[in-house]
Amino acid sequence: MAPTSSVNPLPQRWPDGFNPTAHHNGSTFKNPWPSYVGSSLPTLLKARWTKPKNFVPVPADRLGLVEVRKPDFAAQPDGLKSTWIGHASFLIETSRRKGSERGIRILVDPVWSARVGPFGMVGPVRFTPPPCTIDELPTIDAVAISHDHYDHLDSDTLKKLNEKQNGDLRFFCALGVKSILTGLGVGIKAEQVTEMDWWDGATLECADVGSVELICTPAQHGSGRTPWSFYSTLWCSWTIKEPGADGKRLFFAGDTGYCHVTSDDEFTHHNAPHPPCPAFKEIGQLYGPFDLALVPAGCFKPRSILSGVHSSPEDSLAIHRDVRSKKSIAMHYGTFRGAFSAQYEPVTEPVERWKKGAEAEGLEWNKEVGLCDIGGTVIV
Repeated sequence: MAPTSSVNPLPQRWPDGFNPTAHHNGSTFKNPWPSYVGSSLPTLLKARWTKPKNFVPVPADRLGLVEVRKPDFAAQPDGLKSTWIGHASFLIETSRRKGSERGIRILVDPVWSARVGPFGMVGPVRFTPPPCTIDELPTIDAVAISHDHYDHLDSDTLKKLNEKQNGDLRFFCALGVKSILTGLGVGIKAEQVTEMDWWDGATLECADVGSVELICTPAQHGSGRTPWSFYSTLWCSWTIKEPGADGKRLFFAGDTGYCHVTSDDEFTHHNAPHPPCPAFKEIGQLYGPFDLALVPAGCFKPRSILSGVHSSPEDSLAIHRDVRSKKSIAMHYGTFRGAFSAQYEPVTEPVERWKKGAEAEGLEWNKEVGLCDIGGTVIV
């Protein structure tokens, strides 16, 4: 069954000075900024297989971990809504237009699996359950994918979603990811997928529901589902805009770094030897201010390895300011431990540093920045 919705491209908008070929040559992709510095293979292997003396396991009693509660999708009031499923997975619903029973529903980076990795046999294991089953979800109109890493693009989840919707589902992704989606063997057809480069945008129109704009905006990260496919597809963040001058705006950062640091002592952008990624200020200038931003705060250690591709809580507070967000919620923590961060990062540290950093920046808690339970909904 083909989707009953329609997708139409938006007029091209680029920030001043943007070079459309700086981040790819058509087949391989890169971060085009000095804020990104990669690590050598020996350095990566040493960090991956060295467990520090201060290693902290996931608390067996879940003390200090994020709370999980069952979402009640039917009881939610109107507004631009974001329900956290865990890690980087959110169900986003736009404000209802006049005469509609609901807004457009978009799942970003949906992952319900207990393990994320090839064939579900290797890879990080989920230590916090999803708040609901896929069958308990309401009707979904679209899925937006930030990049092809297993903890953001999960084949089993996408298979169940597509089957539940009988193929009446749109997918949005960055360059190169379309062939992955259609090649998963989960029934996703080419006509369901819209693939975009950075700064491309499209309008999704759903009959009897309304329309929404999705813009593929930059992020500083990487890609690859196998060792021989690194940087073969593009990664991105997403800007989601309701129609009209007064329409609400949401920024989903996906998985991103902010600036590279050379040691774990230089753990924030304030004392980094490299400049921060300029893309976030460009996003804020072109599409801000945002009513809500969803920004990563976990899986960021060790900083000497991950700072270029994963934001610390302090980095994401800077992203909050750069994109001109009125309110930002932390994500990408409390669900999975990454291959590197599992050895170095206590799972309670992201929340502690997010709160401490917000206080240090003079941001008003629960108004300008905050947290959300898994299964909780933020409405703006």
